[in-house]
Order: sequence, then C-alpha cells, then structure tokens
Amino acid sequence: MLLIRLGVFPYHHNVKLINNLINFIYYLTKTEVEFMQVITRKFNVNEYYKMAETGILTPEDRVELIRGEIIAMSAIGRKHAAAVNRLTNLFPPLLGNKAIISVQNSIRLNNYSEPQPDIVLLKPRSDFYESKIPETDDIYLVIEVADSTIKYDQEIKLPLYAESNINEVWIVNLNNKTLEVYRQTQDKTYLEKQKNVQSISPLAFPDINLTISDIFG
Repeated sequence: MLLIRLGVFPYHHNVKLINNLINFIYYLTKTEVEFMQVITRKFNVNEYYKMAETGILTPEDRVELIRGEIIAMSAIGRKHAAAVNRLTNLFPPLLGNKAIISVQNSIRLNNYSEPQPDIVLLKPRSDFYESKIPETDDIYLVIEVADSTIKYDQEIKLPLYAESNINEVWIVNLNNKTLEVYRQTQDKTYLEKQKNVQSISPLAFPDINLTISDIFG
C-alpha cells in the first residue's frame, strides 16, 4: 500500500483498506512499548486548571484529577443524589459552626490529585475556603456515597486518601445499604477498617452519633 511505502505506517502495522477507510492493527515492538512508558506523563493541578481556563475542560465536564489522570465521574442518579442530600441535612443541627460541610467540591491531596468527594467536613474558616482549596490538614472527614462507583471508591480513591493521611473516610454503600468506616492512617493504609457499621461517631466529633437508619432513612 502506498501509505506504507511513503512511511505513514511502519511495516509492522497490519493495514487494510475497507470501504475507502483505513483499518489497521498495530503491533508494538518491545522498543516502542518501552518508549511509550517513558513518554507517559501525568498532569499536575496547575495544568489541570489551565485546561479549564482555556476551555479544554468545560463547566459541564464532571471530572476529577486522580494521580495525574483526569477521570470522568459517573452521572449522579436519584438514589445517589438523595443519599447525599440526606447526609448533608444531618450534620448542621449536630455540628453547628464547628465544621464547614462541603458537598461535591474539590480537595487537594497533592500536586497530582484533586478529587471531589461527595461530602467533606472541613475545619472552619472565615472565608469558607474562598482563598484556597481545602487540603489534608483542613479535613475532618471524607464521605463517599457509592453505587456503581463502589469499586472505584474502594480500590482507587480510598488508598489515595490513606496515602494522603486523611484520618477518617466513610463509604456509604447504596448497593447493600451498609456503612464502611476507615480510620487512623499508618504506612499509607488504614489501621481501623469497619464494615456493616450500625452506629458511628466521627473521630473529630465524638459527642455526636449517627445510626444506620439516620444515614439511609
């Protein structure tokens, strides 16, 4: 084929012309695989925000930055939204002005990770974090509400929270109506791991207590 002769495709492509469209299977050599691994790069938070400023990412894009990768988040269904609303409604009467309740907003864990948990209890600030994005030291508690995202929350985000020393994470599992609680980080993991929790008091606020019926209604 002329395209191969001209060098557009190397000879180790399997190229076919079907209905005037080029179809090809690309067999990578070992050198190319190693080269691809070398040139793979991650986005930092500054580059991530630059994409938003220049319109590459739009306000309609539901994405978060995880370990340098821009991850598209799942659409929020009614059950998920209702669970977030219920949890958000629980805390103000219990906490008053002891914490800021941040809903589906970014937190900065490091220069390559800026997830958007469903709910975060933050330390109070007079500017309500207008002048900075909340970081690890600002966080009392992270809550993730999970349905179709349960594996992503458990296997991708939870280890990231542990590595970032987020001292307490709750995963509200809508699939089986259970609460998972992870606490006290050490060596990039959680020392305390509880599943099917029936009642819980946040570490930062031991004087308040939530039951499983409070959380799921």
